[in-house]
Amino acid sequence: MRFPDISALYSLFRESPVVTTDSRKASAGIIFFALKGDIFNGNRFAESALKQGCSCVVVDEEEYYRPPSGKAQGLYILVKDCLASLQELAKYHRSQLKIPFIAITGSNGKTTTKEFVKKILSKKYKVLATAGNLNNHIGVPLTILSITSDIEIAIIEIGANHLGEIAMLCEMAQPDYGIITNIGKAHVGEFGSFEAIVKAKTEMYRFLRQKKGKVFINSADALLLENAADIEQITYGTPTATGAEKNFCCCQLAEANPFLKIKYDNEVIASHLIGKYNFENLTASICIGKYFGVETKKIKEAIEEYIPSNNRSQMIQTSKNRLVLDAYNANPSSMSAAIENFYEMEGENKWLILGDMLELGDYELQEHKNILQLLIEKKIQNIILVGSVFSKAMSEIKKNSLSPLLFKNSDELVNRLKSEPLSINPSLILIKGSRGIKLEKAVEYL
Repeated sequence: MRFPDISALYSLFRESPVVTTDSRKASAGIIFFALKGDIFNGNRFAESALKQGCSCVVVDEEEYYRPPSGKAQGLYILVKDCLASLQELAKYHRSQLKIPFIAITGSNGKTTTKEFVKKILSKKYKVLATAGNLNNHIGVPLTILSITSDIEIAIIEIGANHLGEIAMLCEMAQPDYGIITNIGKAHVGEFGSFEAIVKAKTEMYRFLRQKKGKVFINSADALLLENAADIEQITYGTPTATGAEKNFCCCQLAEANPFLKIKYDNEVIASHLIGKYNFENLTASICIGKYFGVETKKIKEAIEEYIPSNNRSQMIQTSKNRLVLDAYNANPSSMSAAIENFYEMEGENKWLILGDMLELGDYELQEHKNILQLLIEKKIQNIILVGSVFSKAMSEIKKNSLSPLLFKNSDELVNRLKSEPLSINPSLILIKGSRGIKLEKAVEYL
């Protein structure tokens, strides 16, 4: 089949409603889309995908297309652009679905919020949510195409590292509800400025305003409120904040030492999350659950059942130390919040292991200096810094009282820990850095 229109492609999808872009996952009844990247070309694996049982393969290079024949093991579909066709197919599938779609974005906390919203709503509905952090131009269409007829609510996490991406993904997902957890300096290197980040994140608001959708919003966040004007708002926050009497949902921080406990509707909910900076994420999740009619006791059950993983806000007890592992991602706002929270935690022999914050562009050196200044203000002494940017920032800080251990990368840190473990045990240790620094490598040696 050559250059089919979207309705013809969708008819094939209805017959084989499972899509993959990974030929290693090819099997019977699956459609393989041959995507291309800088170092790979999926077209090269189309034939092997058919041999593994795929019902059809979608290619976008003529040399890999095989016209139908009596000996054909499957169906080849030639399109102009596989990625564009995947996205168009997802948008068409979305148009056939009559269920609520909730879109979640933000600089920090979007994946955590998504996971809790999924857990809470699943107490009442059949829910499908973005797997992991597949929140980009490939992950979003794959998520949409995985929605089957029995799903009652869809939760779509949306990420972005350039202007226009959220707008494009919203056009594809067509959310009825949206939430921006917050706006910080994540990916500022790609966006170029904080103002550009605000413009990019609020593309969701502009979509929902046009669609006449609704937003879940923190009533204490002036920046979000300003950009959400003229959109129907479902607000959440604390009962003591300004304008709290108008909030649809109110929660209170009960405790965060080390695990976050929250008061809601005369209940104390004990989560397994570390850090009071997760308070807003939990409150947002509770608000969404309340809006969709989930009972308080079920909300409590959902939150208390959830155990964080994937290096996000985890408490790990080793044979020697207690670790606060939060090394999935890091940017200036999340790093500062983690340090502030750790400073307030009870514990002796506290150590910080901090890795470089990536994707900050021209802002990286100054933002790392800001973190060092915070450490000076807090008079924190037991510090390990990993990465070239922290090392450079240290060399440019004047009159500082810091004397951290410096390592070029996580492998160098691991080698040191193998030969010379931390001198004081037991310790309480915060591990925080960007995913690319791979600080989780150090966990087994702590």
